[in-house]
Amino acid sequence: MRQAILIISFVVLAMLIAGAAFTVHQTEQALVLRFGRIVRTVEDPGLYFKVPMIDATFVVDKRILSLDMTQEEVIAADRKRLVVDAFARYRIVNPSLFYRTVGDLRLLNSRLQPALSSTTRNLLGEQTLAAVLSEKRAALMLNIRDILNEQAKEWGIEVVDVRIRRADLPEANSQSIYDRMNSERQQEAAQIRAEGQEESLKIRAEADKQVTVTLAEARRDADIIRGDGDAQKNKIFADAYGRDPQFFDFYRSMRAYETALTPDTTTLVLKPDSDFFRYFGERNR
Repeated sequence: MRQAILIISFVVLAMLIAGAAFTVHQTEQALVLRFGRIVRTVEDPGLYFKVPMIDATFVVDKRILSLDMTQEEVIAADRKRLVVDAFARYRIVNPSLFYRTVGDLRLLNSRLQPALSSTTRNLLGEQTLAAVLSEKRAALMLNIRDILNEQAKEWGIEVVDVRIRRADLPEANSQSIYDRMNSERQQEAAQIRAEGQEESLKIRAEADKQVTVTLAEARRDADIIRGDGDAQKNKIFADAYGRDPQFFDFYRSMRAYETALTPDTTTLVLKPDSDFFRYFGERNR
């Protein structure tokens, strides 16, 4: 009988010890509750004890958690419709406040998600499409985070980051804008080609003009040089004739013989006493 009592006592003691001990992991923090009231907060990992059968523990994840926003259609300031997809990252920094105000991650997400959607929609609605797609996007995400953080403080959490995954036009609008941009680029290309052809014609016309002017100037200079040469030749002939008319006459006759009496010229039939052969006759004498 005594042995049975000892065994039962040992089992009860073991159950009491097991119910009194609890472990907090590195990724967790815990609240010790006594009849629903917070007795203490455990933030460091390790083995801890509580009053069995009276105290309870409420474990809170202290890692950074993620919240996805459902896709929203936002009308920007320039009346462009945008499809926005974003997410937030947060962590529980005040487990006591979190327990008193929310007490459950699913309930927290159901409250935080509409706040994220509303804040994102309001801020992006004040911006133009160009601003949302530009480098201002990073500043917009910081503004969304700060505004959302003010709302989240009442639940004991801190929003550490907000990111916009996508902020694009709807598919139909995107295709329409793409077609319009494609048409505009084709028009610009056609205009550039036309301007290029016009410039090419101008360059060719200018080149042809320069060629014509250059050839005309070259012919003019050639005629002037040829005229100067002929004048010099005639002057030389005139000087030669003035110095010795007989020799000049003889020279010209010799040139005439050289030009006329060639194998491929027409046969000439002349009298021996013709003036053309006067020097031959004088030579025979």
